[in-house]
Amino acid sequence: MRKLLLTIVLTIFITSIYAQEEAPKDGWKKGGTFSLLFNQSSFSNWVAGGENALAGNALVNYNANLLKGDWTWDNKIILAYGMANTESKGSIKTDDRFELNSLAGKKATKNWYYSMFANFMTQFTDGYDYANNPDQLHPISKMFAPAYLSFGPGMLWKKSDDLKINISPATGKITFVLDDTLANAGAFGVDKAVYDNSGAMLEKGKHIAIGLGLNIGAYYKTPIMKNVTMENILNLYSNYLDHPENIDVNHQLNVVMQVNKYISANLGLHTLYDDNMVQKTQFKEVFGVGFNYTF
Repeated sequence: MRKLLLTIVLTIFITSIYAQEEAPKDGWKKGGTFSLLFNQSSFSNWVAGGENALAGNALVNYNANLLKGDWTWDNKIILAYGMANTESKGSIKTDDRFELNSLAGKKATKNWYYSMFANFMTQFTDGYDYANNPDQLHPISKMFAPAYLSFGPGMLWKKSDDLKINISPATGKITFVLDDTLANAGAFGVDKAVYDNSGAMLEKGKHIAIGLGLNIGAYYKTPIMKNVTMENILNLYSNYLDHPENIDVNHQLNVVMQVNKYISANLGLHTLYDDNMVQKTQFKEVFGVGFNYTF
């Protein structure tokens, strides 16, 4: 934990040296992007092998930030959904996210603010283990199963809307599993059902798990070359009440390569580690070329 905090402090120090100063102006600053990406492959008598496939991904990434005197209020919504159709597996889901972030701060010193944050995450549709359950009969996740609500006070270091780190040492985290089957199985860290020796259920699984811990959230967005923008979103969480040494990691890297006003190539990398989900690192990559609209 001490090494983690040292890394955060060093990051703040280094970025404070090299980041450019911006003259903030009071009022709302709103904007976002809508992306619709496509991937397609087709084969006919192709000796090397392959199968026909068609995939599409939709993404909304929107920000609404308010500055008023000593107060700052940053809001972000991320909506994503993707499907692919292949000859062997049929229709499968490739992306599914619903995420809301809100961060309010009252200035304490030049770049430091007393803060309060809230984050909510879930998904839109049922998720399946396509490798082990090709018939898609038994969902391993659903909307609000799981869903996560995190909130807490802390301190915000903010250089600009594109560079900020929030440290919340007393973060409450509520995990919702609003599905009886998944709750009874103890999915996503809730208490599972209790059975007697004959297999009869004595107590149903819990639908809610409550945690208290340290949350660190960081955001950095920058152009890396002409018409290419990189966005990093990092969230770290340690639950004081349940194995605090196991740090949950949620990192999103989004790179947008703008071809012209409406066409872009987008790369999204999403890395997750949460031992209440699965005791392995989860990794997802989405890349495609398609329609991109800025609003």
